[in-house]
This record gives sequence, C-alpha cells and structure tokens, in this order.
Amino acid sequence: MAEIVHERSLATQLFQLVRVLFLTVFYIIEGVILALIPKSLRQRKSVNNEIVLVTGAGSGIGRLLSIKFARLGCRLVLWDINESGNQETADEVKKYGARVYAYTVDLSKRDEVYKTAEQVKKDVGDVDILVNNAGIVTGKKYLQCPDNLIIKTMEVNAMAHFWTVKAFLPKMLEKNHGHIVSIASAAGLVGVTGLADYCASKFAAVGFDESLRYELDAMKKNGIHTTVVCPYYINTGMFTGVKCKLIPLLEPEYVVTTIMDGILMNQSTVYIPRTNYLFILLKHMLPTKASMLVADVLGMNSAMDEFVGREKVE
Repeated sequence: MAEIVHERSLATQLFQLVRVLFLTVFYIIEGVILALIPKSLRQRKSVNNEIVLVTGAGSGIGRLLSIKFARLGCRLVLWDINESGNQETADEVKKYGARVYAYTVDLSKRDEVYKTAEQVKKDVGDVDILVNNAGIVTGKKYLQCPDNLIIKTMEVNAMAHFWTVKAFLPKMLEKNHGHIVSIASAAGLVGVTGLADYCASKFAAVGFDESLRYELDAMKKNGIHTTVVCPYYINTGMFTGVKCKLIPLLEPEYVVTTIMDGILMNQSTVYIPRTNYLFILLKHMLPTKASMLVADVLGMNSAMDEFVGREKVE
C-alpha cells in the first residue's frame, strides 16, 4: 500500500513538473509575441467612469497622469501637499469635463493618509485605480544627508504606499476589481551614487509591488492588477542638474504616455526606456566588479554631482 501511495506521489510530482515547464515556455513565447506587437494594436481596458486617485497630483508626472485619466472619462481624486499646485491640476482636469476632488495631504503622516482616505470614501466612493506617484529626492551623498531628510524620503516614497493601499485595497478585494500603480524608478532597480536614500525608498516600492502582486495571485483575485513603473531620470525639474552620458533626461509626455499604455494593458512592469530591461539583465549577469566598472563608464558615479533639483519640495 505504501509503495502505491509513493508511486502516486511521484506521478503527481512529475505531472506538476511537466505542467510548470510547459506553462513557463508558453508564457515566455507569449511575452515575446506581445513585445513584438505594436502598442497601437494591443487591446486596452476601458476606465470610463472609474474613480482614480493620484498622489503627488500637484505637478509633473502626477498632473499629466491626472489629465490623461480625465480625458478617458475618469473621476479624479487628487492628493498633494501643495494646495495651490493641486488646485491648478484640478482646474486643468475640469477642462475635460471630469468630476474632480482635490485634497491637501501630507503623505509622510500615516494618520493623515487614513483620515483623508475615509473622507474620500464619503465624498466620492470606492477608489478603482490608485496611483502612488508622489515622491521626493534629496540628491545628497549619504553622509551629507540629514537624518530627517532620509526619514522623509522613506515616508513619502515608500511607507505612504503601505498606508494608501491598506486604505483602499479592502473594497477592491470585495469587488475583485481594481488597479494599484506604483511609480518607482530605475533607481529602484540599480543603486546610484548620491541617491542612497532615494534608491532605498524606490527599491522598497518595487519590492512592495512585487510582493503584493504575488499575494493577490495567491488569493485568486485576478480582477485586481498591479503595475510598477521604473523610469530613468525625467525632465520635470525634480532632477535638474543631473548629467547623463548615455541617455538624455526623458520628456514627461513620453513617460506619461508609456505609463498609461502599461496601465490600460495591465502590464505588471513598465521600464522606461525599454533599454532598462537590458541594463537590469546585465546587472544580474555580470560579476560585481564588472557591474561597477560599467556603472562608472556610464557616468552613474558622477551623474548627481551637479544636482540642483526643484528650488522647493512640491
């Protein structure tokens, strides 16, 4: 009897192994085919009348994303610590006929995030698409960066994701419908000199997204999607003064269009530009010394030397 049970166990394990290998090959082929199909021909989901919450909506990428969602017929919830900038975005969004609700929120304060989230639920309803876009950068070498700025960077760029998702995910789970977008950075995939605190916060955002995606999959919640976005330096003023040897600063409109494509096609990861996929592959394939040599040649060790950034945190 024991031998029969053992044989059945081996047969089950063999079947599972064959199944996993088959599906792995299938998904690789599927991924290659999708990568070759022009984005203009890819199917996109409708987000018309969805409630979309964008953090850091008062300027830059947050403002542009809000406008893009408004043009698709979404209802907008705008969060930013900069009240005047947030209102400017709200005024822009209204030009496209969208219903918009603006809230002044300090994302570094957990209780404030939870309190405002409850107010949103009362004023607007359940959030369908959550875009964690807000971010700050100090641009200082590690030992020159004050403790309070390191803490603030982690609170805004990483910890805020935990609080916003915890506030809005339960209703998404009830409906098995929703989308959580994490605007991280290429600096969340590769370390950069002069960005220790920023890299740490963005690595955290990338890890949070990946873990959350696996958790949702284990719960069989296939109606809830997550997308992590890892762009190179963007020309929004946030990285003014950065010197790039290989790739120039990315233009905001190009970045936002690419992000929207990724969201509407339910992509799990969006690296901008696509050459970032190659760099990440090289990072994991090359020996550490070789990776550091390549980083030096590409200017990653000196890119932040003349960093200025925005005159004030927005």
